[in-house]
Amino acid sequence: MDAAAADAASAAAEKPWEIVLPEEGATEDLGAFLAGMLVPGDLVALSGGLGGGKTVLARAMVRELTGDPDLEVPSPTFTLMQPYDGQARGGQPGPAIVHADLYRLRGPDELIELGFDELTETAITLVEWPERMEPRATPILTVELSLRPEFGEGSRFVRIDGLNGMRARLDRARAVRALLGRSGWDEAERHFMQGDASARAYERLVKPDGTSAVLMISPARADGPPVRDGKPYSAIVKLAETVDAFVAMDRGLRAIGFSAPKIYAEDRAQGLLIIEDLGREPVTENGAPRPERYTEAVRLLARLHATELPGVLPVADGVDHTLPPYDLEALLFEAELLPEWYTVHKGTHLDGAARAEFLALWTEALEDLLAEPTTWTLRDYHSPNLIWLPERDGLERVGVIDFQDAVLGHPAYDLASLLQDARVDASADFELRLLGLYIRERRARDQNFDMQAFARAYAVLAAQRATKILGIFARLDKRDGKPGYLAHLPRIEGYLARNLAHPGLDRLRAWHERHLPSLVAKPSNG
Repeated sequence: MDAAAADAASAAAEKPWEIVLPEEGATEDLGAFLAGMLVPGDLVALSGGLGGGKTVLARAMVRELTGDPDLEVPSPTFTLMQPYDGQARGGQPGPAIVHADLYRLRGPDELIELGFDELTETAITLVEWPERMEPRATPILTVELSLRPEFGEGSRFVRIDGLNGMRARLDRARAVRALLGRSGWDEAERHFMQGDASARAYERLVKPDGTSAVLMISPARADGPPVRDGKPYSAIVKLAETVDAFVAMDRGLRAIGFSAPKIYAEDRAQGLLIIEDLGREPVTENGAPRPERYTEAVRLLARLHATELPGVLPVADGVDHTLPPYDLEALLFEAELLPEWYTVHKGTHLDGAARAEFLALWTEALEDLLAEPTTWTLRDYHSPNLIWLPERDGLERVGVIDFQDAVLGHPAYDLASLLQDARVDASADFELRLLGLYIRERRARDQNFDMQAFARAYAVLAAQRATKILGIFARLDKRDGKPGYLAHLPRIEGYLARNLAHPGLDRLRAWHERHLPSLVAKPSNG
């Protein structure tokens, strides 16, 4: 894009979205579209004269949010407020919805008497005549409607904008709509898919003929506050900043014959991709590994790690992605999540000397590993991100997703991620068998492969990963209000105890015996 085009695009992005709706059906379609971008806490300010279409638009939004296209949605002119229960999605209860009409409001004090603030704090709120309420700091979608007969009988003119962070979401929703339209997926039904612990979101797109794809919404990562040496957490631990990392790794994996999803359409500037739907067939059954499927997943890693791989991958013409190193700074910072968050969860206090010793021991354990050859470390190579494709052959039966945070690291890390899955019950014997399979596969490709060095690296990195995850899951509970992750802690504690039994981690084991003895005494799942 040249400078003039960039300036024009920037100017367009700063203007409100202005559209003409030729008939009532178009107003209803717009309401359904806008409803799809709303989350609890949002407020939609519907303004315009009598008969402008505010109630028509609000009714369409309420029906979309409740999932009931035939729902009776009366105007709340006389009741002032009308609550609804939103449609559940992703296994979670739906948001509360409040439709308010403030035309008859005598003053802002009346809203206080009605408990408006308390009722709408965690709801999606649609307000007609919003100028009669006090200003709010919550995200606000402003929608101004007016009749415009010059465009045809029954036509309406709409001006839409966003306040308090809503504008970026509006721009992204428009970009999604445009991407679906130009790629032939505009008639597809959109079904929310369970997301992960990140800010990414996914939707399954299903066309009328049953053809499906996945819409990946991955906006550029905003820098958080600096946490060390002026750098945010994401920069220290080498998390992907934009969707370019996914695009690069996806094409890199497909180029060497692995089943990463095809990319059908993209809007990289907005962090949007339409990708192949690899299905839902897991590599586990009832929370346990399926041996044949895990065997192929291990063989895939052995082949990947025996392949000479580049550290820089193309994204588009003139755009490359450089895989960052999984360096000592990143590995140590992740390990520190345990004394920062997990100990709080356990009610254990560590003084400065104990924390300093913890870091020194981890530095000692990791430094030798960092001198060894590196490979693509996909980082989240575990059961939620592996899909079984029985219609394909060989290693192509293992579908791989969620690899945008890939780094250049030690090959043992991804194997530990697979065999010590936080969500899967796998015995120590099963783990040992597949570890042996990996070693045999690597030695078949390289007679100089050092089995003893790899076994030590596996124990160290498996312990580091378990340490990190204990901290992350405790943080998800304490800071982010997601207690569901705590259910996995006993399993991860068992993995850590299993890893600390390796002779190469004697000094770290001794530290845990003094400060967190339950992590070395815990039964290690067989």
